[in-house]
Amino acid sequence: MTAEIRPGRDEDAEGFIALIGGAWAEYPGCVMDVDAEMPELRALATHFGKAGGALWAAEEDGRLVGMVATRPLRHDEAYEICRMYVAREARGTGLARRLLTLAEGWARDAGAARMVLWTDTRFEAAHRFYEKHGYVRQGAIRILDDLSKSLEFRYAKPARGLVVEALDAAGAASAERRLSRILIDCVAAGGSVPFFPPLAPERARDVWRRVSAEVAAGTRVLLAAWRDGALIGTAQLDLGTPENQPHRAAVESLLVDPPARNTGVGRALMQRAEQVARRLGRSLLTLETRADDFAGRLRGELGWQEAGRVPGHALDADRKPVDAAFLWKRLG
Repeated sequence: MTAEIRPGRDEDAEGFIALIGGAWAEYPGCVMDVDAEMPELRALATHFGKAGGALWAAEEDGRLVGMVATRPLRHDEAYEICRMYVAREARGTGLARRLLTLAEGWARDAGAARMVLWTDTRFEAAHRFYEKHGYVRQGAIRILDDLSKSLEFRYAKPARGLVVEALDAAGAASAERRLSRILIDCVAAGGSVPFFPPLAPERARDVWRRVSAEVAAGTRVLLAAWRDGALIGTAQLDLGTPENQPHRAAVESLLVDPPARNTGVGRALMQRAEQVARRLGRSLLTLETRADDFAGRLRGELGWQEAGRVPGHALDADRKPVDAAFLWKRLG
């Protein structure tokens, strides 16, 4: 039976408390004292209604098996995802995705430009779920003065439109799973990447672990592109140039999720890469890519110059030689 999702009500209090208590019981050290620390659970619909938000409950066979809420924050047109819980027996059924999609859509319709949430550092399954849906870690860990001695990660993402942002070290590490999926799919689709299909998930993850380490070291910039909250593209700026080339950066690993190709994502990533390079004082960009239509678009639409080509520089998925184009662009 598929769970029915409906607006949450104050009279759902006991069901909400049981749902949250069951989830917390899975983690040693999580202590739930409703009246001392979460009295709002006694009238949760009223609580979120007063905050300008909304609450939903998922019910199956007369029992609450899921919940989620959202509310506006006081800055940046951001909305927070709150009280996201799914009973153990309902996990893996798609219910969590349905709840999150519903809350995000409501917030987007209400004007949200950004989605934010906090999750306990112990809730690793939740981290994987949020990262799969485009959220990345952002900012410092929050310390709560509660009975559970909670530490919480802040996750965030743009809510609507096409947005490109640079990720810090924490964001880069939390994006590894999603970016690995994009890389695997780009390899499978014959993209201009230095791997043969099929690319193993662990090997893809190793690629992004190295990228995250270089972001943390300050030698690489990692860009991520979202459309309406879905993380669908990425590009990098390699800043680790020789000491006599402090003015240069290399654009690398431009990847767009195959279903999102030819929709302006690649252009947005390239334009953002130029903006970041300028801000960092880099006046020359270089790029190596397959000598195909993409190289032509770079020359014709974005003003790059071709320095030359190397015949048979690499092999494609069918092990056939393909040419490489080397391009450059001077930044004003």
